[in-house]
Amino acid sequence: VHGGDHPKEGVIGLYFSAHWCPPCRGFTPKLAESYKAIRAAGKAFQIVFLSSDKDDNAFLEYFAEQPWLALPFAERDLKAKLSKKYKVSGIPSLVLLDAAT
Repeated sequence: VHGGDHPKEGVIGLYFSAHWCPPCRGFTPKLAESYKAIRAAGKAFQIVFLSSDKDDNAFLEYFAEQPWLALPFAERDLKAKLSKKYKVSGIPSLVLLDAAT
């Protein structure tokens, strides 16, 4: 995971998104505002960005705008497995999980 370790308690959000996706580009800043407010309130909350970008450069450019963690772009197989496990069929998608499980 780029950006640090994931929490062992609280909530983890898996954020499926991409730079080329207009709805994602509109939602990401709103999610970032909420993320920062939740974290500032001392809540155990972390988001991990799972990119649907076309290449590593697009991923890095988009991730630079985000205040949370990211699955490395090269982890395509893991990203695909997580998409399938959580039935992600479109983006943007935010899946919220209990960090303890």
